Amino acid sequence: MMVMREPRLGEPPPERAAERPVHPGEREVVDFDGLYHAHFRSLTLQLAAYCGDLSQAQDLVQEAFCRAFARWSRVSRYDDPVAWVRRVAWNLATSRWRRLRTAQSWLHRQREEHVPGPGPDRVALNAALAQLPTTQRRAVVLHYLADLSVGQIAEQEGVPEGTVKSWLHRGRAALAVRLATTNEVNNHD
Repeated sequence: MMVMREPRLGEPPPERAAERPVHPGEREVVDFDGLYHAHFRSLTLQLAAYCGDLSQAQDLVQEAFCRAFARWSRVSRYDDPVAWVRRVAWNLATSRWRRLRTAQSWLHRQREEHVPGPGPDRVALNAALAQLPTTQRRAVVLHYLADLSVGQIAEQEGVPEGTVKSWLHRGRAALAVRLATTNEVNNHD
């Protein structure tokens, strides 16, 4: 009875005494365990340098070896099975990076932006504008917030310029009264 101990990380695989001879024209069959033990560490270091994370690199190389093991009857006949495992590991790293980038982009689009509420002056102005008649409110908003001239407002509303001037004058006067009242109420608090 022959007792075999498990090879340790960094050690070369044990020599096989009873390997079958390779005949001319026949490719040598590669041992999965030997390939794994001989190349896991170097592939992990390569991926760690690429990813910047040793544990992630170990997971990626482990997954690449798992995929190689599942296809070992085919992979073992390649000229360089390590190259296949390396390519799979790098592809996994790239795919993971792309998934993370897509997820971060999606999360960024889903993020709520918290905008501070309107200040007390804005609330008072909105309340005062809401109390104006529609024509005066529209004239004040178009003139002072949209920066339209009296002529442009008159053309848009289909009225003479004198009518727009009248709406603006009455609107400003009503706003002044309402905003002054609001300021007096706020100052007495």
